[in-house]
Amino acid sequence: MGRVSGKVVIITGAASGMGLAASMLFCQEGATVIAGYNRTPFPEDSLKKSLDMDGEIVPAKLTVSSEEDWKKTTAMAVEKFGKIDVLINNAGGYSPKCSISILEATDKDWYDMLATNLVGPALGIKYVIPEMLKNNGGSIINTSSSSAYPPDMHCPSSYYAAKGGIHSLTKHIAMEYGKNNIRVNTIVPGAFYTGGIQKSGLTQEQMAALYVEKAPLPPHASDPINIAKGYLYLASDDSKFVTGAKIAIDGGMTI
Repeated sequence: MGRVSGKVVIITGAASGMGLAASMLFCQEGATVIAGYNRTPFPEDSLKKSLDMDGEIVPAKLTVSSEEDWKKTTAMAVEKFGKIDVLINNAGGYSPKCSISILEATDKDWYDMLATNLVGPALGIKYVIPEMLKNNGGSIINTSSSSAYPPDMHCPSSYYAAKGGIHSLTKHIAMEYGKNNIRVNTIVPGAFYTGGIQKSGLTQEQMAALYVEKAPLPPHASDPINIAKGYLYLASDDSKFVTGAKIAIDGGMTI
């Protein structure tokens, strides 16, 4: 028996990086994974590998800032599998096109950043909670960023605002729905060597060298599977008395 056997799990941003690692790990641990993707489809080779695992992966087109996509995805999950046990709001990030300085940021910079990093998770929570109430509980996992605590000044101010908002949102929903056995927690990733970084031509060792002073714990820039394992802990019954928590998996960046 896997640690999440029989659970139905929605993971956003599941086509690469931390979301892909989580999708594969949860499938291995027996979950049915609704793997949300946006621009990049869920990789076929990973889908084939999942066929030999205990769980199941069902790719779903899901732009997190689209309320209509959330309606369709949650309805599909309930129609096919009867429930939703876990939501992992993994999708996020920022565009280098967004101005770093608040003095230069446009309203579009703000709307675009908040749509993905704050409004998207809020919409997901809005649509899964009614299903979790029917199921007598569930686990919601939001994703922040260690670079915003404290800010390291290389990201747009709107990104920091969105990630700070994630913490407040987590605590609010945890307080409001704890009585319904719905747990809400935040994972705070540090520097991770994802597919996007790899495509840029940077090796993991080169990336690690950039974070030696910021993240004292080797390898300084880690692998996405370590975030996936954090998600797994919060999704499983191992964390059944944990809610409103902020768990940093960052090699010590937030020290």
